[in-house]
Amino acid sequence: MRNVLHRAALLCAALLLAGCAAAPVERDPAVSQSEIRALASAFEGLSPAVDPEEAARAARIAITYPLELRALYEVEDGPVLHNTKVNAGLKPRGLCWHWAQDMERRMRQEDFETLALHRAVAPPRNLFRLEHSTLVISANGETMQEGLVLDPWRKGGVLYWAPVPEDPSYDWLPRAVVLASKGYRIPDGASDTLVRVADGAL
Repeated sequence: MRNVLHRAALLCAALLLAGCAAAPVERDPAVSQSEIRALASAFEGLSPAVDPEEAARAARIAITYPLELRALYEVEDGPVLHNTKVNAGLKPRGLCWHWAQDMERRMRQEDFETLALHRAVAPPRNLFRLEHSTLVISANGETMQEGLVLDPWRKGGVLYWAPVPEDPSYDWLPRAVVLASKGYRIPDGASDTLVRVADGAL
């Protein structure tokens, strides 16, 4: 009974918040192609060493794959309301870290040689006091701060992207740094696995 009441309370809160985030909109294919070209150009601009073919491939995936995830996650609302439905067990996935995790897994299938993948976490500085997770792509050998934020969560599957320092909504930190501050570490080569650090020793 308590579980039912808890879910009902979450749904009521979600309905109150529904006006805070608009439902995702359908994308015009022509606009998507224009966005893919713009993002590919931005990837190439990260470094002269970035392979244009890799930049184009990464851009196409970054724009189109979130639309596939939106269908898989059954997204029908803005991100705050969808989060509430996921937490209430009414939707399968769609929290920010789900988007980041699935985007990273898809990008890793490409075995990029001139681009590098980073997971980033932003500490809470919003109304709901929530952390936020995303994927960042930089030129190979460069830091996360020199890359581009790829965040499909905030627009419900429509990709938001920008240079990390220019994102007005979030202050991004390397995921490993944030996890270490909480007593966790990520084993080498296991980006989806966390290990609790005994006695706080890293």
